[in-house]
Amino acid sequence: MIINIKKCTLDDSRKLQEISHETFNETFKHQNSPENMKAYLERAFNLDQLEKELSNASSGFYFVYFDNEAAGYLKVNAHDAQSEEMGDESLEIERIYIKHQFQKHGLGKYLLNKAVEIAMELNKKKIWLGVWEKNVNAIAFYKKMGFVENGSHSFYMGDEEQTDLIMTKTLM
Repeated sequence: MIINIKKCTLDDSRKLQEISHETFNETFKHQNSPENMKAYLERAFNLDQLEKELSNASSGFYFVYFDNEAAGYLKVNAHDAQSEEMGDESLEIERIYIKHQFQKHGLGKYLLNKAVEIAMELNKKKIWLGVWEKNVNAIAFYKKMGFVENGSHSFYMGDEEQTDLIMTKTLM
């Protein structure tokens, strides 16, 4: 088993779009209407949007490879790219998604550790993320990794307002 991480560039936008669609669908399609899923996927993962995010110097995307196959990705945000006003001492983990067939191989932990490494390089004091209140597996994983719940915010899946729990982890 060989695990590698590669920082994404603009040249990776189509591959990022494919992985984003696949992993988001696998994770959430069973708990959301097809209309809301379609609306969200078209808004969040269209090529223009992904290229804009890839071009933002305060954001970073990273593919994780399992035996040379793209298995998922990480997105982190600093400064004004964060989806909530958390200050310059924070790094947001906006997305960690692993393709279903690659789950249970430690890749989520691997990407989370990459986010911590990035935060430390940027001298951040904490990392944070939003996780859907109904995503019990992810919440349990983040708690196991030392995150604590300390708030919530709204997340829109199409026209449906959902609640994301905000979880943070202090680094230093």
